[in-house]
Amino acid sequence: MTTRTTRVGLAGTVAAAAMAGSSFTAPAVAYPAPASALAPVRDHHRSTQQAMDAAVEDGVPGVTGQARDKYGTWNGTSGVGNLKTQQPRGAQDRYRVASLTKTFVSTVLLQLEAEGEIGLDDTVERWLPGVVRGHGNDGSKITVRRLLNHTSGIHNWTLDPEIQRTVFSKEFLEHRYDTWTPEQQVRIAMRHEPDFAPGEGWNYSDTNYILAGMIIEKVTGHAYGDEIRRRIIEPLGLHATSVPGTDPHLPQPSSRAYSKLRDPEETKTYDVTEYNPSVAGAAGEMISDSADLNRFFRALMRGKLLAKQQLDEMMTTVEMDEEYPDVRYGLGLRRSKVSCGKEIWAHGGDFHGTVAVAVTTRDGSHSLAFNFNGDWAGDIDAVIDAEFCGK
Repeated sequence: MTTRTTRVGLAGTVAAAAMAGSSFTAPAVAYPAPASALAPVRDHHRSTQQAMDAAVEDGVPGVTGQARDKYGTWNGTSGVGNLKTQQPRGAQDRYRVASLTKTFVSTVLLQLEAEGEIGLDDTVERWLPGVVRGHGNDGSKITVRRLLNHTSGIHNWTLDPEIQRTVFSKEFLEHRYDTWTPEQQVRIAMRHEPDFAPGEGWNYSDTNYILAGMIIEKVTGHAYGDEIRRRIIEPLGLHATSVPGTDPHLPQPSSRAYSKLRDPEETKTYDVTEYNPSVAGAAGEMISDSADLNRFFRALMRGKLLAKQQLDEMMTTVEMDEEYPDVRYGLGLRRSKVSCGKEIWAHGGDFHGTVAVAVTTRDGSHSLAFNFNGDWAGDIDAVIDAEFCGK
């Protein structure tokens, strides 16, 4: 993973599309003492707790996370989940996971490939005729594989100037309950020429996974969220995980989510807990908690969800940036190394008011999932590095 300013979120290293809840100007408050000052921490997670505390000191309202390793399960929290009441973050908090949704979507498509229902090298045009067309876009030249590894060249719909204004400025407060359809989102992307010819570059685009969700529905006859529930959530018993559709509410237990609305000069802090998640759709609408994310990633890496052939496909990576050759992207998974040289597989998610990260080793023996309930501060790399390289 990268630092806060370049993390892979709903729209990768650029502004992510999100809607939010009621505006709220936070009063001046004093954060409670970091968790490390309140209770002893087992030595092998002390660095992780300290990194969480540092994120709070940097301005994040609160952090919650869980690590699983050979020592067992460790839950860590720091800061607050509610700026008004000063209620601490909860270890079982549910939160919006944003682009972590992509790993679930990719898993479903790879299951469908294993069942012979679809091929990774099928074209988008085969399954969605006429949808990717215009301004140089051609669905007959783009494969399902290129959607999943972001080498399609299709423009990210969230970067459209109108969307930047209505979703990423304060205007989003007027539109937070709007319902978006995938067809609408793709049409916005088709206003733009491709960023590059298919296979000739890499660019994180939410449009790719909006299309992937549409393909799941075309292949199965069911909404992509229904397939995720049937194939992943229910078999793994992920009781805190959901695909909310248009429901704007965050299930309990949960904390509030806060944002500066992507404005570095903004002095107000807004409560953005509620919004219609259809704006993210198959690119980032899901809700989960740290325990469920760890369970999902461990099951994925251990072959509980995909056969070896499909897991190998998922973990076949492409270069993201030639300046960072160790950072590569597979089919809904990102491979990189932490400072001590350990290889990790991960995905992140970034919406207004939430930063979510799930990380695991290749064998699934060591995993970490955590969430910031504010989007303007904190170093996610520091938390990851502390867990996998610290004491």
